[in-house]
Amino acid sequence: MRMRRAAAVALVAASTITACGNGDDKSQSTLPQGSESVELDPVDFTTRIDNPYWPMRPGSRWVYRETDSEGAVQRVEVTVTSKTKKIANGIEARVVRDEVTEQGRPVEITDDWYAQDSEGNVWYLGERTTEYENGRPKTTAGSFEAGVDGAQPGIVVPAKPESGMTYRQEFYAGEAEDKAEVVSLDEQVEVPFGHFKDVLMTRDLNSLKPKILEFKFYARGVGPVLAVSVSGGSDREELVRYTE
Repeated sequence: MRMRRAAAVALVAASTITACGNGDDKSQSTLPQGSESVELDPVDFTTRIDNPYWPMRPGSRWVYRETDSEGAVQRVEVTVTSKTKKIANGIEARVVRDEVTEQGRPVEITDDWYAQDSEGNVWYLGERTTEYENGRPKTTAGSFEAGVDGAQPGIVVPAKPESGMTYRQEFYAGEAEDKAEVVSLDEQVEVPFGHFKDVLMTRDLNSLKPKILEFKFYARGVGPVLAVSVSGGSDREELVRYTE
């Protein structure tokens, strides 16, 4: 899962983290942490993903504008396809296409695999990704599948997020080791697509790149609307269009 970037809220975000960084851990026992292995029952999962913080109905599409610290602008288009994929661990996953382009040329194209459990947690089960250089495929590094070569699934959006809750987003040793912490459930965000209240805010880290820190914001009924880097870069990604 690619780390997203996006800064006006950075100081507020940092102060909020200080206040709740040692929050209540009562819900952590049910969410995966670090490299721990999990055994998931395929019967407990569905490709119908309706978590209010990121509903993934087939045909839904999000378009983002991503600006990096040097001013380069990329277009990110995320589309929930009608396709599914059976993951190695036996779970049927929804295929979500993530396409990054710059001046019309491909930068990275990824098929991400998601499924939702009976409690409403949205699990991330892997990805097939290709990075491009000068419009041509360069590498597929970072691709992984839960249940293959020790790769483990993680949570992308909890069913019942609470401040201080932590969870692994993905784990493939040396390739994908992202984790997150819930910061707040009552933020406000304004992006080109609109203004949102009662927004879920998470603090996202990458164990392989410890200097990287970003905050992500999820609006109910829409999904990710903003991501902002506050360390390891100053990138910003904001939602400009959303269609169900």
